[in-house]
Amino acid sequence: MVKDFENSGLWAVVVGGSSGLGLASARKLAQHGMNICVIYRSSRSGLDEIRQNLLEITELGVQMIEFNLDALNQERILEVCQKLRAEIGENKIRCLLHSLAKGNLKPMIGENSLSTEDFSLTINAMAINLFSWTKSVFDNQLFADDARVLTFTSEGSSKSIPSYAAVSAAKSALESIIRSIAVEFAESGIRANAIQAGVTETSSLKLIPGYEKIMSHSISRNPFNRLTTPEDIANVVYLLCKDEASWINGSIIIADGGENLR
Repeated sequence: MVKDFENSGLWAVVVGGSSGLGLASARKLAQHGMNICVIYRSSRSGLDEIRQNLLEITELGVQMIEFNLDALNQERILEVCQKLRAEIGENKIRCLLHSLAKGNLKPMIGENSLSTEDFSLTINAMAINLFSWTKSVFDNQLFADDARVLTFTSEGSSKSIPSYAAVSAAKSALESIIRSIAVEFAESGIRANAIQAGVTETSSLKLIPGYEKIMSHSISRNPFNRLTTPEDIANVVYLLCKDEASWINGSIIIADGGENLR
């Protein structure tokens, strides 16, 4: 395996990197020699599994820093950036990957339906928080000269899915923020893109009411007759971090094996 980032001193910061797409992406980048910082939120009961996953990353021969804290808290965001500046120095972050999945999955009407507060909390966590991290990393002069801001969106950003309204609104806002980052941070050498993953069997998917039907329908739509895997998406993250991807900016990149075509 070619380790593109070995001995480069470059880092990836993965917000929400303890499971799913974030963890798979952190592992993939580490396999290619990139140092990893993972931000996650976990209770004591879930720490053993997370620590084992993170240990596997360090065994790939890269440096790793972890923070178990509230990634939505502005003070904690600043705290992380200041600690990173002290530990790794300026201009070392090649990739800021936002993989935070925290939203309300409720119907718009009926019992236990969505409130306006549910919308606000979901949009803040899954969209506006990306800007908070990007701005803080930028203000602390942590981005490398050729940096990438990446995040994950879904087909739900433009299609209606039952009980997905708040997340759908958040994904639409997220894509808008990515486009604006791509334009307004470009003069500082930052590229920003969103990856539209196909339906992937993760813990987040299983929180959606009726997720079994979603999975079955997605398999039937997909030309390859399977779901997207976290590793499929991690491969795209890796490709977008390579030097050769420097001219891809402000895009919504569909990585679903053709699922969206049917």
